[in-house]
Amino acid sequence: MPAKNDQWATKLGFILSSAGAAIGLGAIWKFPYMTGMNGGGAFFLLFILFTVIIGLPILLAEFIIGRGSQKEAISAYKTLAPKSGWSIIGRWGVVGAFLLMSFYSVVGGWVLIYSAMSIPGMVIQENRDYTELFATITGNPSTVIFGLALFIIINIIVVSFGIKNGIEKASKVLMPLLFIFFIILVIRAVTFEGAMEGLSFFLQPDFSALTGENVLYALGQSFFSLAVGFSVMVTYSSYLDKNISLPMSAGSVSIMNIFVSLLAGLAIFPVVFAFGLEPAGGPGLLFMVLPEAFAQMPFGEVFLSLFLLLFLFAILTSSFSMLEIITSAFTEGKQRSRRKVAAVAGLIVFIAGIPSALSSNILADFAIFGLTVFDATDYLVSNILLPGGCLLIALFIGFRMDKTLIKEEFAYSNNLSPGLYQVWFQIMRWLVPVTIIIVFLGSM
Repeated sequence: MPAKNDQWATKLGFILSSAGAAIGLGAIWKFPYMTGMNGGGAFFLLFILFTVIIGLPILLAEFIIGRGSQKEAISAYKTLAPKSGWSIIGRWGVVGAFLLMSFYSVVGGWVLIYSAMSIPGMVIQENRDYTELFATITGNPSTVIFGLALFIIINIIVVSFGIKNGIEKASKVLMPLLFIFFIILVIRAVTFEGAMEGLSFFLQPDFSALTGENVLYALGQSFFSLAVGFSVMVTYSSYLDKNISLPMSAGSVSIMNIFVSLLAGLAIFPVVFAFGLEPAGGPGLLFMVLPEAFAQMPFGEVFLSLFLLLFLFAILTSSFSMLEIITSAFTEGKQRSRRKVAAVAGLIVFIAGIPSALSSNILADFAIFGLTVFDATDYLVSNILLPGGCLLIALFIGFRMDKTLIKEEFAYSNNLSPGLYQVWFQIMRWLVPVTIIIVFLGSM
């Protein structure tokens, strides 16, 4: 099958862009508050185990499906399993990515607002209650709607330029800078008085309080952080040249994801305990902790501004992948303008995101099964749709996709033992689906 015209220029660009799609809000925003709400160290350990044993094999599977078909999510399954119903996996992914981006963009809007406020020095102030500041910002309807709209406009502009000219160039510069700033923040966080209590909470597992629901959340977090289950990585790897090792790329992305999650925990929990904050602070935890940490540093407002801008770019690399899968689904093999499709898709996502954006103010009292629209959408995506998508992908790899093609894609540019392929394949065929079903049923 001929290669696409719009391909990743380099292996590094693909890995950093894939890592950006995986890391974003999953590792930096969501991981700390999910860890804080679900047992600290025990949750972190489960997250690592699920990432390595379940998430990594699925990530590799999505890479194989994408490059093996050289098609976006929906067309990939049609190409690999013609005249069958397996294309539902791609459609599942497009719908899931749409729902995910609808609430994800709300958080992106929060970061935009904080970034804009931090540049003129409007965030860090003496004796300020940063929990109250977060409530004030998210409680203002016009502010959060504006942030949501601006965030989506940025996504539309970048995705309109395509892979090589948009996503890859941004990721190659911004992801390394984010790592550097995160390490600086960790060094400062662990030196606060009382930081050791936070480190103990994060790194010392206590399994006595774990429930089936906590285990489901850890599994969902591993999928959320790696961006697997919605065939986002199928679309990304469809632009990938044959000379790049898929197992090595999947391993690199997974290691970076675990490393950034570790940095996030080391940066957040020492500050939480040093300043008497609540580790189960929910989605606003990061926005309450960062100003407290940077306020204790020389030139704190400057460093906060730079960190927020880098964090914003990490979030954008994730949202780019979501809008990309939606845009590709409606442009692949069709005479449609990528820019127009991206704009229309972005507009629909904006409209769908409005209820989540208003969950902290106008719709605060409107609940779905006891959850706000924002929380209900997050729960549906993270704990039902993502595991469901991963289960379908595992079944497709294990029982439907051509085994010769799977083995060829696995083995390209590798010096890996043939036995490694067999181990991975058996994990995908049996361990992954059985684990997902057991964890899901156990949580019920």
